[in-house]
Amino acid sequence: MPHSATNFRTLDLNLLRVFDAVMAERSLTRAARSLSLTQPAVSNALSRLRVALGDELVRRSGQGVSPTPRAMSLWPSVRDALRQLQQSLAPDGFVPAEAENAFVIAMADATAVELVPRLMAIAAAEAPRVSMRVVPLATRDPRKLLDEETIDLAIGHFPAVKADLGAQAQVGKGVSYALRRLYDSEYVCAMRDGHPLASGPLTLSRFCAARHLLVSFSGEPFGFIDEALVARGRKRQVVLTVNQFFTAARVVADTDLLTVLPRHFLSSAGVLQTLQARALPLDVPPIQIDAIWHVRQETLSAHRWLRDAVQRSAAGTAVAD
Repeated sequence: MPHSATNFRTLDLNLLRVFDAVMAERSLTRAARSLSLTQPAVSNALSRLRVALGDELVRRSGQGVSPTPRAMSLWPSVRDALRQLQQSLAPDGFVPAEAENAFVIAMADATAVELVPRLMAIAAAEAPRVSMRVVPLATRDPRKLLDEETIDLAIGHFPAVKADLGAQAQVGKGVSYALRRLYDSEYVCAMRDGHPLASGPLTLSRFCAARHLLVSFSGEPFGFIDEALVARGRKRQVVLTVNQFFTAARVVADTDLLTVLPRHFLSSAGVLQTLQARALPLDVPPIQIDAIWHVRQETLSAHRWLRDAVQRSAAGTAVAD
């Protein structure tokens, strides 16, 4: 313990800025460029920090570096401390009309088609020089992406994440993520016009006997519908798995496959006229679309504007009964 205290008292805090940049960039060259330093200066600073902390911190990996477990455990605290210090010394002065921020938002195509048109209209009116990059949401747990600041915001259906955060809060653990409900929707069974199952009752037996297309972000041919079926002692035949709702709608329109889509997507994407939507023959929870972000962004005025703009873009979304 005395040794650690001595290290902290004599530690050059500028080394932590270098450490943060190296961790963010995973490259000494790119870190040097972001800090306006030479690469030897970054290497020297990293060497001094290694001695002070008694850990290698990063190792060469391909064209860059990969962090040690010790570095990964330290980075969130270092990054948060640097951010708080920066905000105290240089308060965030985001002015929408003048800002040139670039935001990265992860969401599925079904969510993007619902939110992005209104979001860009808001941005054009209030922050015309702000840019946004929408990236595919390829996971049901975006916390790692938020930790690493790969994205600023994730929007989607995150029931497992919400349950985990709720459990942590109940036992008094600190929660590093915030969520905001944007809108609710529901799932329906979609099929082409003229499909053999388009008329008559869509019973559970007829549903299970059909051939199915599954939209899966992970690529696994087993989703929440399959979980609900297993709970009833039933199963269906998934013959195709894709990772986009648009692709699913296009394939189903030209085949006898069934798929399960969010109801709002059918109208927002303009594909309702080529598909029939039938109520599912089993009860499944409604879709709850939430925005999730890291609490380190909570007080940043730029991020507050982004969250508010997303909320307003969702305000016109129909809520399922």
